[in-house]
Amino acid sequence: MSTVTTSKRIHSLSPRLANQIAAGEVVERPASVIKELLENSLDAGASRIDIDVEQGGIKRLQVRDNGSGIHADDLPLALSRHATSKILTLEDLEAVASLGFRGEALASVSSVSRLVLTSRAEGAEHAFRVIAEGRDMATEVSPAAHPQGTTVEVRDLFFNTPARRKFLRTDKTEYGHLEEVVRRLALSRFDVGFTLRHNQKVSLSLSPARTELEREKRIGQLCGSAFLQQSVVVDINNGPLRLHGWVGLPTFSRSQQDQQYFFVNGRVIRDRLVAHAIRQAYQDVLYNGRHPVFVLYLYVDPAVVDVNVHPTKHEVRFRDGRLVHDFIFSSLHRALAEVRPQTAQDATEPLSVASVTMVQGKEAGEFQGQGWMNLPPAGSTPGVGQIREQMAGYARLHPAQDAQSTAYGQTTTVAESGLGATYASGAKQVFPQESMAMQGLPAASADVPPLGFAVAQLHGIYILAQNQQGLVVVDMHAAHERIVYERMKSAWSGEGIKSQPLLVPVSMAVSEREASVAEEHEESFQRLGFRVQRMGAENLVIREVPALLRQAEVPQLVRDVLADLQEFGQSSRVGEQINELLGTMACHGAVRANRQLTLEEMNGLLRDMERTERSGQCNHGRPTWSQLTLKDLDRLFMRGQ
Repeated sequence: MSTVTTSKRIHSLSPRLANQIAAGEVVERPASVIKELLENSLDAGASRIDIDVEQGGIKRLQVRDNGSGIHADDLPLALSRHATSKILTLEDLEAVASLGFRGEALASVSSVSRLVLTSRAEGAEHAFRVIAEGRDMATEVSPAAHPQGTTVEVRDLFFNTPARRKFLRTDKTEYGHLEEVVRRLALSRFDVGFTLRHNQKVSLSLSPARTELEREKRIGQLCGSAFLQQSVVVDINNGPLRLHGWVGLPTFSRSQQDQQYFFVNGRVIRDRLVAHAIRQAYQDVLYNGRHPVFVLYLYVDPAVVDVNVHPTKHEVRFRDGRLVHDFIFSSLHRALAEVRPQTAQDATEPLSVASVTMVQGKEAGEFQGQGWMNLPPAGSTPGVGQIREQMAGYARLHPAQDAQSTAYGQTTTVAESGLGATYASGAKQVFPQESMAMQGLPAASADVPPLGFAVAQLHGIYILAQNQQGLVVVDMHAAHERIVYERMKSAWSGEGIKSQPLLVPVSMAVSEREASVAEEHEESFQRLGFRVQRMGAENLVIREVPALLRQAEVPQLVRDVLADLQEFGQSSRVGEQINELLGTMACHGAVRANRQLTLEEMNGLLRDMERTERSGQCNHGRPTWSQLTLKDLDRLFMRGQ
């Protein structure tokens, strides 16, 4: 007995079902609703937005603004699909400047809730109201009392879709997501005031922030005052691109990615290309497993960025992704590199790129080091060969051990190390400021460098120094490790990546797409020190590799480079591996614990730290120095209390 299968006929979906399908993409939880409503308010030019929430937004949420409002005749249309006032032609879609443009938000929300929309248009004498309850019924417009602007009230979210409602979490969890959405939008628009109430209690009250001081105050309210104190202000223009905002210092990091805010033309996004660029900027200054903190704003021509690639509009696509990636990376990389110890920096103010440049150009030039550890001055660039010889000498004196190894139990004097006549002879030159510091006398602020002058060495591990603010504690191994590492990177960068031919070329099987990428980016591989040839549809031959990485797992490294080239159009894998190798050499070559240093040697190290980029962290991301102010010390001993 055979079964006859009849094909189903094609038919149009009902408006209600179509709206609920759209709601499945747009409305995930109360936070999704609040995002859409707030974006509508901002697009309407509101300067004040009040949000009231009950039971995490599941029972009720209301958004009220003082924007331009909606004309009475447009109110029913506002609740229909694909109805919007924000775009009109295809040209508008290709250069979207508003937060919303799809025309699905209100229709989707009204299909899964009981929605009341009340609005009074600018210049209108009366306000009007329209009600929808997730049904296929004609909306009715009625008069209402309301000032200029719009109020949207949403009750009983997912009351008619129980399967969706079961996926909601507790009121506390849902409110946490909702509050985070409000925080992000409050960070995107400093000129707008926000008030958020949950169960009749005010959670956030933010006044419009128009001055720099008011904007910093809002940043402190939303991200914490500690972030403001431990951040660098960046503001960089490069033709059509501008990046400004706050980036946290590497020592001010978090275990989660919960304080990372990036905005493109005022729209908060989560983009893999942007995330990769920022991660690369922090690559060798952030401790393992930690994540940077930042609030950054990128402004580009709306025509070169496509915001219509995801229903929630969290992702964007740049016309020239490589240009954007390089701009973000280079801007943040340089900003973090220029962070140096400050002399008169107020601890309550964030560092700025301008102030960092001032320290590099003025103060770093005033205080010259004492040829610490016989390395060339910071202004010169030694060759890699010279550094290799120094590393070999260090390896003979200090067997390769980790920074926290048993070397802490050994004691090596300066004379035994044979590091040079200046130190081995025991000759000592005392600076006038040093003499004053050793006698406990105050030194003139203009004569005291940022890290001050050394006064003692503690347990052969830490250097204690006195500066204008109080006490500076320096981890001498970590600090010297960074100094050696940065000089080795500069030397290697000056010589470029040297290639070494392989006696036996390495053949590797790849996919046809990977082989095509390798063939397309042959010049990129050559700049990285490789010579890779395509020998078939799915076969590559590696004939040359970077000289420093000849012992590395070359096929895997080539695969990683290919993956980066496919994703981002470029790769930093080789540079990372070379830096990792240089970092290992620098770690073994840095001064070890329990090494007895003279005051000249300690002060030479402090001066080199003030001149060296990224000297606040060692190669592994650990901090190299810490400041205890006089107030901190007074607090320890309860002075003045």
